[in-house]
Amino acid sequence: MTTLPAAVLWDMDGTIIDTEPFWMEAEADLVHSYGGTWTHEDALTLVGQGLWHSARMLQSRGVALSEDEIIARLTGIVVDRVVADGLPWRPGARELLKELRKEGIPTALVTMSIRRLATMVDEAIEFDAFDFVIAGDDVTHAKPHPEAYLRAAELLGVNAADCVAIEDSSPGVAAAVASGAATIGVPLNVALLDDGSFTTWDTLAGRTVEDLGAVLTAARRATPESSDV
Repeated sequence: MTTLPAAVLWDMDGTIIDTEPFWMEAEADLVHSYGGTWTHEDALTLVGQGLWHSARMLQSRGVALSEDEIIARLTGIVVDRVVADGLPWRPGARELLKELRKEGIPTALVTMSIRRLATMVDEAIEFDAFDFVIAGDDVTHAKPHPEAYLRAAELLGVNAADCVAIEDSSPGVAAAVASGAATIGVPLNVALLDDGSFTTWDTLAGRTVEDLGAVLTAARRATPESSDV
């Protein structure tokens, strides 16, 4: 019998909306403005990482700004692009979020973007998509540490092992798996190494709440000690 998740925990950049090109362009422009070199391959190494880690990487390429200044600069550019262009939805994300809300299944947004951007995206969605937003500046440890996912489960009042998490990057998948959540990886910019600890989907298009439940059920069978509460 398929068990529906107690909650679904969503990454944002690259999973719900495809903002990664905005980040990559902003990073390259910033490094180049200080005379440094920044390639597409460099940008790919930052996908899914915490912004403070990314800021330190940009500093190592010559950006003479503080970490907080770099984060504010990059976030401002991404916010402006989203405001100008609208939310660049990933296929199937909006539809699956709507179905979850219709079924009354709680949701949380779990992102390493700072709250300014996360809140703007949440408010730009035309329906009440999330019960809670956990942003990069809300936690001490960035992904791949599980803190953000554990915090989301705590706020929702559920056990992380009873949740499904949806991610697109290796750090994000690692964080979700470490939290105990049944994890779905939907790769976008960077391939995910399938080590058997998570489920890989090519797309969210056409996926349903029942599909999420099937992932949770399979994870519980593979880990008998998971909570059934």
